[in-house]
Amino acid sequence: MLDRIDLHVEVPPVTFRELASDGGGGESSAAIRARVVAAREIQAARFRKSANTTNSAMGPRQVKTHCKLDSESMGYLEHAMQEMNFSARAHDRILKVARTLADLAGAVNIRPADVLEAIQYRSLDRKLFS
Repeated sequence: MLDRIDLHVEVPPVTFRELASDGGGGESSAAIRARVVAAREIQAARFRKSANTTNSAMGPRQVKTHCKLDSESMGYLEHAMQEMNFSARAHDRILKVARTLADLAGAVNIRPADVLEAIQYRSLDRKLFS
């Protein structure tokens, strides 16, 4: 069942000290919104001739077209697939999430860090069943 969920994020409990502090260290909601709006515009342009408008809706052909990896990124993904026994569905979802992470960063290509972060978001289901 977890294989059908794109992002698995384990959130540690927040301590009283963190709750009572005045924060000040995180990115503002306005800045995050601006990045999301920009990423959605990138995706809209990418899929302007397609029925879908987001990376998550890409079919297998679109994944192959829009989620090309360099050799370093491919190595990370191959290693994760073998070591964590990910399914074919997880493979495509990792690529879609990596494409979205690159879009959020304004990067034209998927970077190794995007692949590693996307893999991290798939690891929770492996922790539960290991």
